[in-house]
Amino acid sequence: MVAAQRIERAILLIRGQKVILDADLAVLYGVPTGALIQAVKRNLVRFPSDFMFQLTRAEAVALRSQTVNLERGRGKHRKYLPYAFTQEGVAMLSSVLRSSRAVQVNIAIMRVFVRLRGMLASNEALARRLDALEKKYDARFRAVFDAIRRLMSPPAAGRRAIGFRPLPGEDSVSRLRPHRA
Repeated sequence: MVAAQRIERAILLIRGQKVILDADLAVLYGVPTGALIQAVKRNLVRFPSDFMFQLTRAEAVALRSQTVNLERGRGKHRKYLPYAFTQEGVAMLSSVLRSSRAVQVNIAIMRVFVRLRGMLASNEALARRLDALEKKYDARFRAVFDAIRRLMSPPAAGRRAIGFRPLPGEDSVSRLRPHRA
């Protein structure tokens, strides 16, 4: 039986979809990658573009740059761009690869996809609840933080200007003149 962790590591997010690459599926099914692709090409009508797609060169290069275990030497790397299979494409593979191992692997893969979908749904629900709480308490916290800011930065004390000021009702020049009696 195939370990769920091994399947989870094989699931990638490409073009906004969770997919498994053909080479990873071939390892899980215990068949050569070429044999898997050949079986798919013989039954191409069963694999529309939302079930399976071929990566672009840029996607393949980006994916390859993330892989650390590249081997050196001639003939060690793929000659063709890899294919990515969505959950539906993986389910369709069981009808193309007619072996008991293929059926067992497909069951394990479907269970992992369903579990991941459930985890994503629970994470989305949690995110919605957090947003609601944040909106509810945002105004209250804003008032508290504003009060704290006012306490932390007291208003600047008004400084008096240098020089003399006339008393109310006096003009500024009469004080400077000597009084004559």
